[in-house]
Amino acid sequence: MRKLLDEKLARFEVLEKSMNDPEVLADSSKLAAVAREHGSLAKLCGKYRLFKKLNAEIEEAKEMIAGSDPEMKELAEAELPDLREERENVWNELLDLTIGGEDSNRTNCILEIHAGTGGDEASLFARDLFDMYKHYCETKGWKVEIMSLNATEVGGFKEIVVGVAGEGCYRELQFESGGHRVQRVPETEAKGRIHTSAATVAVMAEPEDVEVELKPDDYRIDRFCASGPGGQHVNKTASAIRLTHFETGLVVSCQDEKSQHKNLAKALRVLKTRLYELKRSQEQSKRSQERMSKLGSGDRSERIRTYNFPENRVTDHRIGLTLYKLDAILAGDLTPIVDALLDYERQELRSSFGTIE
Repeated sequence: MRKLLDEKLARFEVLEKSMNDPEVLADSSKLAAVAREHGSLAKLCGKYRLFKKLNAEIEEAKEMIAGSDPEMKELAEAELPDLREERENVWNELLDLTIGGEDSNRTNCILEIHAGTGGDEASLFARDLFDMYKHYCETKGWKVEIMSLNATEVGGFKEIVVGVAGEGCYRELQFESGGHRVQRVPETEAKGRIHTSAATVAVMAEPEDVEVELKPDDYRIDRFCASGPGGQHVNKTASAIRLTHFETGLVVSCQDEKSQHKNLAKALRVLKTRLYELKRSQEQSKRSQERMSKLGSGDRSERIRTYNFPENRVTDHRIGLTLYKLDAILAGDLTPIVDALLDYERQELRSSFGTIE
């Protein structure tokens, strides 16, 4: 924890200097990237600076108490409890700000939803999940931008990729990664039998441009005509973009914009995010001996939640949370689940890091 905070503060101080660097000031795109990263770290680093200041004041008070001056000793003894209480409060705030690790304060993330087993019903469930997240984002004031969409003839989604932007978006959505299961009677089921279908969700922190080096020689661009369900052409120009990253084999397609340039820009954002997520996952594997919360694995194959329509029930299997308000949750009221997951992770962090002395 301290190591992570020290690294963040060191990076923040580098960015502070960069914002006064004539070379950076002369490059508007570079300055914008530095300013964004600086802004994303400001709250955390401000709290950490205060924590370090309080630590120094506590050590100074201890020295006064151990000293020979009775007046200074009395003054320090009176002040020490208040300093410790304030430090404890700041430490708790730091824990909250670091839920989710080094990416906890990202203000941009990529949310992917893929239909799993269940055919058309799975694609309809994927659409329901998208609607749920979209409504939740709207209540938080976050911006939602569709990056890529593969629709089905029945109105569902085989896959949808969206960008989310706003304060706290990654911190609150990160634990949605994993397998989601629905139990309900499909509209096409004549005999009223309950079917089980699935979809997978992945939430990835979106890096700044400067964090992922991606050169044109690193990938292949394929241009093709965008198409809709059943192969129907959406347009007759080759505006759709497919990127293939040579080293990793990652493939990203975007076709929602009529402009080839806009589709390329979106595809590059998604590719950079996936490359960043791949690097982050590899680093986590190397540190596998460290504490790994069951909330933070992000394993898409793991079933994390069940949505049961007959019982109006939602169950999050990781923390044993069951709520009988499925209708409200699918309408976007994710707050009870998000708060419970954040609180669980908060308690895990506190028990893992122990005292602050």
